[in-house]
Amino acid sequence: MTVTKQMSIGQVLNMDRETARIFMEFGMHCLGCPHATAEPIADACAAHGSDADKLVEKLNEYFAQK
Repeated sequence: MTVTKQMSIGQVLNMDRETARIFMEFGMHCLGCPHATAEPIADACAAHGSDADKLVEKLNEYFAQK
């Protein structure tokens, strides 16, 4: 499965909890918050001033190596 910016953080975390460290690298430290996990990656990146394209790229690289 390919990660997209429209997917929620929760969807990606459900695919693999180890992705939490990648989200944290991009400034998303409140991954346990119900609102945050339902938020699309694009919106979360906009709120945290992170690059959504780079985050999605890194997540997809992680899954490709598994």
